[in-house]
Amino acid sequence: MAGTGLFAEILDGEVYKYYADGEWKTSSSGKSVSIINPATRKPQYKVQACTQEEVNAVMELAKSAQKSWAKTPLWKRAELLHKAAAILKDNKAPMAESLVKEIAKPAKDSVTEVVRSGDLISYCAEEGVRILGEGKFLLSDSFPGNDRTKYCLTSKIPLGVVLAIPPFNYPVNLAVSKIAPALIAGNSLVLKPPTQGAVSCLHMVHCFHLAGFPKGLISCITGKGSEIGDFLTMHPAVNCISFTGGDTGISISKKAGMIPLQMELGGKDACIVLEDADLDLVASNIIKGGFSYSGQRCTAVKVVLVMESVADELVEKVKAKVAKLTVGPPEDNSDITAVVSESSANFIEGLVMDAKEKGATFCQEYKREGNLIWPLLLDNVRPDMRIAWEEPFGPVVPVLRINSVEEGINHCNASNFGLQGCVFTKDINKAILISDAMETGTVQINSAPARGPDHFPFQGLKDSGIGSQGVTNSINLMTIVKTTVINLPTPSYSMG
Repeated sequence: MAGTGLFAEILDGEVYKYYADGEWKTSSSGKSVSIINPATRKPQYKVQACTQEEVNAVMELAKSAQKSWAKTPLWKRAELLHKAAAILKDNKAPMAESLVKEIAKPAKDSVTEVVRSGDLISYCAEEGVRILGEGKFLLSDSFPGNDRTKYCLTSKIPLGVVLAIPPFNYPVNLAVSKIAPALIAGNSLVLKPPTQGAVSCLHMVHCFHLAGFPKGLISCITGKGSEIGDFLTMHPAVNCISFTGGDTGISISKKAGMIPLQMELGGKDACIVLEDADLDLVASNIIKGGFSYSGQRCTAVKVVLVMESVADELVEKVKAKVAKLTVGPPEDNSDITAVVSESSANFIEGLVMDAKEKGATFCQEYKREGNLIWPLLLDNVRPDMRIAWEEPFGPVVPVLRINSVEEGINHCNASNFGLQGCVFTKDINKAILISDAMETGTVQINSAPARGPDHFPFQGLKDSGIGSQGVTNSINLMTIVKTTVINLPTPSYSMG
């Protein structure tokens, strides 16, 4: 069970502690933040409501610990990361249980997230040793007008303190996707977990604690965003921010100052379906892409743009598959579980009611019980409906019928988002042309949008983000190039 056995140290009565200076601590505020179970809508856990003074203390510790960590050999950093990954995977049950109760993620998917996270940490350790173990050697005479009087040596050095802010939907995986690159690169790490997902993050951090990382190098601060959010993101000790979430990221990017930012802020991922597409394949991918984890994924299929000539057939195939989806509690591994909060459910319902008022075709009856919304396919959606443009983050998929490929591309590109998209066709030439025309960070051909495998580049255009994720890109973003130039008194040529 969560907070017991190996993890008993992280719990103080009914309230989970925060992590700083290699210890589990209670906040001086004497206050806590409740975490509501989305399925039961009752309080499930409590975490510390940390103060700004505690944030300051953590930042000072992080700055100090980073100086020593930067002098730690690469192989030793990698060794500790491998150890943390092994502890994480060996103790997946408490984290998976927390995910089920905090964010209503189906039990089997919760286990998968934890195991995937351990694999990501290990991969990052290996990749970091390779990337950071190589530098460049440049010669001055390769540029016109210069003799060989300068030798340039380049290497990648850490930035300092990295602030990591993961989202509720993948709190463990998207936390370690920030933590592991930061640590292998020689940075210290301050983690601010989402409220929904905080307890699973605290269990994950304890795995790093048990692995033996130096005191102060890793910290995990919990609390209300309204009290410590801006204070964290604008803190002068922070040298890099990696954030995954929504509109808050735009506000952070405006306030953060001159530091590297890695932002993934959501999407309205379009699925363009041509006449020659394998409609059975398309239908399966709409179900997988649109309804897995109740559509609460940045890379979910958010709008289907299908050629009119095959729209009726595709809609019937998707309807048949929607009817087979199970709806219920996450403990039962239901396909559709409660969305994360009542406010989220209300927002989704608002989009659905707008579509109803404006004449969309409901392929199923709209049904909601508390935070649980049954899967819904909306046909004959028009561009004047909110659901055509806004990100529902729920189990609702709109279908817009198009008369040309250009119409589909134009709708995709008119969005303020540009995270991912997909195109279904048997003509690879058309697929490449459409992919090139779509203004998104990634285009999947004949498959639903997806983040991963975790070493693949992952980035968004426009309001979908800044910078690129993926193991290699994250390591590079969390370092800076350092150059040393050796000046020779006279030109020197090998064998000259």
